[in-house]
Amino acid sequence: MIRLVLADDEDLIRGALAALLTLEPDLTVVGEAADSERAVEVAMRTRPDLAVLDLEMPPGDGLQAATAIRARLGIPVVLVTRHARPAVLRRALAAGIGGFVPKTTPAARLAEIIRAVHGGGRYVDPEIAASALSENDCPLTARELEILAVVRGGAPIAEIAAALHLAPGTVRNYLSVVMGKLGADTRHAAAHRAWVEGWI
Repeated sequence: MIRLVLADDEDLIRGALAALLTLEPDLTVVGEAADSERAVEVAMRTRPDLAVLDLEMPPGDGLQAATAIRARLGIPVVLVTRHARPAVLRRALAAGIGGFVPKTTPAARLAEIIRAVHGGGRYVDPEIAASALSENDCPLTARELEILAVVRGGAPIAEIAAALHLAPGTVRNYLSVVMGKLGADTRHAAAHRAWVEGWI
């Protein structure tokens, strides 16, 4: 029997998914959660064999919860999403996520994917994978991405400069170039765009 934790902030979807998966003879739902923080708590309490998480769960997102669950329990995670961006797929794969499927996936097919991932396999929706392969390359240099990663943490210019061993003026120059390349009005907007695209 494969013991599952389900997490989705939409009660109707979570309840329907739990009911459908429980109909499978080898699957049982041992815990449910309505947000990403509670998903981690429920997983820690119930110690499931696998977690099925909605990607777009506040606070944070399902990928953060998945990363925490994998770090603490070492179990496989399947992410389901309504809006699957290729950049998010890259981050999910880098985090060791076992499955990445759209919410349009039929319950019977999701059950098959859960079994495969539980058995050590990986599954990525073919359309999402094709989109990721055809996506444009990042226009930023490694140093520019390094700076944006620190910017995303909310650090002011002086802290960014100290963290990267650069002069504050050099950081400003880099950020000016980055904002121009990305068409961003602020350094925070540039960092957010780089995160959304999966570059940082």
